[in-house]
Amino acid sequence: MKTLLLNSEDVHHNARMPELIRAIEDAFAAYERGDAQMPPKSYIDLPQYNGDFRSMPAYLEAKEWDAAGIKWVNVHTDNPGDHDLPTVMGTMIYSDPETAFPLAIMDGTELTMQRTGAAAAVATDHLAVEDATSMGIVGAGVQSYTQLRAISEVRPIEEVVVSDLDEERVARFLDTFEEEFDIRAGSIEETASCDVLSTVTPVESPIVPREAVGDHTHINAMGADAEGKHELADEVLLDAKLVIDDYEQTTHSGEINVPYNAGVLDDDDIYGQIGEIVVGKKDGRTADDGITVFDSTGLAIQDVAAAHVVYEHADENDNGYPFDLLGLGK
Repeated sequence: MKTLLLNSEDVHHNARMPELIRAIEDAFAAYERGDAQMPPKSYIDLPQYNGDFRSMPAYLEAKEWDAAGIKWVNVHTDNPGDHDLPTVMGTMIYSDPETAFPLAIMDGTELTMQRTGAAAAVATDHLAVEDATSMGIVGAGVQSYTQLRAISEVRPIEEVVVSDLDEERVARFLDTFEEEFDIRAGSIEETASCDVLSTVTPVESPIVPREAVGDHTHINAMGADAEGKHELADEVLLDAKLVIDDYEQTTHSGEINVPYNAGVLDDDDIYGQIGEIVVGKKDGRTADDGITVFDSTGLAIQDVAAAHVVYEHADENDNGYPFDLLGLGK
């Protein structure tokens, strides 16, 4: 009865993307069926440190497994300059639902990156055209890597166009994938014309114009995670089949939060939640669809589902460091 400590490398190694995608899809389905508990994300604001803490607990029951856990994550914007630490750090506690025993404590930052990519892949699988071969990415930061790796699991991606103001980040991204894809740097307009587009930036003024978006492009809007953030022009959202992950979170802090709270968008403009599509209550892409958008804010059930995959593989592979956290001596 020992707790497994898993660092970022352990999480990365054991987050098998095909299984992760299936687990995230299971989580969306459980949430839609009512087989999940996910209290609202809670915040502790620390203005004296220019930061905050966020807690994200959840439990979900999939058809063949159940899982529980909580992610404790921060955003401290002064960390890189003042303390040589990341702005965002996360810790995931993964527990046995039957006994509450803490099975694992793992790096939540890598876990977040992996599950965010997997969530985009689930949405892409249901909403993108079947023969999507081109992918655009706006923002070449850490999230962009898992977007490409995950989405290429569900669509035969061949051509990739990436856009970012930081040329060094673009160069690193190209170096990573140049042997796997026909990949190049391009403008935002070029990325938006691809079959699939993922936006992973923290901007507060829209950078993807309506006229640039392809007639049948599927967009994963992943960057907005706080009030005021907004990547896509309002006209894109108004013209699209708009799918969200969670109503409360997206209207508060997702891609739609700015136009929704300004009255530009309303409930009638939201097609539905991704869970409704996963369980078959609503159709995914149909022959009549043009642009589709998935507004992803990131849910605690995704963290728990991802932790389940990581823990199961790490335990099988004897990865990580087992220790007697509770002092049970067993």
